[in-house]
Amino acid sequence: MDGFDLAETLLEDEKKGTITLEATKEFKEQNTDIDIVCLDTVTAEKVNWLWSGYIPLGKLTLLDGDPGLGKSLFALDITARISTGQPMPDGSPALHGGVVLMSLEDGLADTIVPRLEVAGADKSKIVALQGVKDLEGKFRFPTVEDIEAIGNACKKVDAKLVAIDPLMGYMGGCVNSWRDQDVRRALSPLAKMAEEIGVAVVIVRHLNKTSSSNSIYRGGGSIGIIGAARSALLIAKDPENENRRILAGIKSNLAPLPSSLSYMIENIDGIPKIVWGGVSSHTADALLAIPSSPEEKSALEDANEFLREALLNGAVDSKEVLKQAREAGIAERTLHRAKKVMCVVSKKAEFKSGWLWVMPSEGCQNDTKVAIKNNGNLGGDLATFGNLEGIQSDLKEVLI
Repeated sequence: MDGFDLAETLLEDEKKGTITLEATKEFKEQNTDIDIVCLDTVTAEKVNWLWSGYIPLGKLTLLDGDPGLGKSLFALDITARISTGQPMPDGSPALHGGVVLMSLEDGLADTIVPRLEVAGADKSKIVALQGVKDLEGKFRFPTVEDIEAIGNACKKVDAKLVAIDPLMGYMGGCVNSWRDQDVRRALSPLAKMAEEIGVAVVIVRHLNKTSSSNSIYRGGGSIGIIGAARSALLIAKDPENENRRILAGIKSNLAPLPSSLSYMIENIDGIPKIVWGGVSSHTADALLAIPSSPEEKSALEDANEFLREALLNGAVDSKEVLKQAREAGIAERTLHRAKKVMCVVSKKAEFKSGWLWVMPSEGCQNDTKVAIKNNGNLGGDLATFGNLEGIQSDLKEVLI
C-alpha cells in the first residue's frame, strides 16, 4: 500500500471511528522522511487582491523601471490609498490597512512624508522599518532575510502592503543578486511570510541596460527575481509624450495581464504627486523596444557590474558564468568584452577539466571609464589585436 492509499484509508477509518493503532504506526513508519498532503483534503481558495489584476495579496509583486520615472512615487501613491481606503488608480475598490515601508534612497522627513501628505495619506497607518537588532543588541540595516522583523512591523499596523525600494539595496551581503539560487533562497522566506499573514509585498527594481525588448529579461539581477514574483509591472516613458508615464504589466501568474495605465507627475508647491490618466494601448515589450536614452548606462557597464559580483568570492566555472549572464539578459559578446576590460583571467581547473574565470587581485584596470568612452571602438590593449595573449586564451577556452 503506497502513501496516498494508506492516507486515504486512514481518513476513511477516522471518519468511521475504526482507525487502529497498527495502521497509524504503519503510516508513520512509511512516511518519516516526507511531508505530503493528499490534495482531496485541500479546500480551493480564490486569489485575493490588494489591487485587482495588478497587486495580489500574500504574494510578491515586482515593479521594474529606470531611475527617475516615478517608481518610488508610485509606491507612495499606492501606500496613501491603502492607508485611507480610497479607490485604486483604475477606480476599483481598495483595502484599508497599514503599510510597512523599507526605503533606502529617500529621506523620511524631506521626501517620503511630504509626498505622502500631498497624496492624502493617513500617516498613523504607515511605519518605516529602518533597523533590526543584531546578536549584540545593536541596530543594523535590515535585509529581505529579516523575516521576523518585517512580520512584526506588519503586525504593528495591520499591514496590507510592504514596499521594498529598491530590492538590491536590501539583499544580504552574502546574496549574489545575479545568481538564481541565491535570489530564490533569499526571496522564498519573504514570499512564505507574505502568504502566511496575507500581505502584499511590492519590490522595486531598476532595469538593466541590455537591448532586449523582452520585458521579462530587462530587470537587473537574476531571472530568479521575476521568477519569484507572481505579478510584475513596468513603469516607462510614454513614447508619445515624454512627460507622461505608463504602468504596464510584464507578467501575471494569477490573472490575465492588466490594462496599461498612464499618469503624469505634477508638482504641488515643489512636491511631486501622481495624477492618473486613462487606459493606454502600450505594452511593456513595446515600451522597452524604444531606443535607450543617452543618460542610461551602457550594456558594457552592466556586464562589468555582473562580473564583479559573480566573481567576488573567487573562481567560477566559465560555463556557469555564461549561464548566469544569459539568465541576466547579458549578451555573450558583451560579456567577453567586459571580461577583457575587467582583466578577468581564464584558468584551467584541472587536467581534462573545464575553465575557470578569476578576477585578478591586483594589476588590473578596474576603472572602466576608458573602455566606456571608446564603446564599440576600443583602443590600446583593448583593440582587436592589441592583446594577442588574451585572445589566444579566450579562443583556447572556447575550443576546449
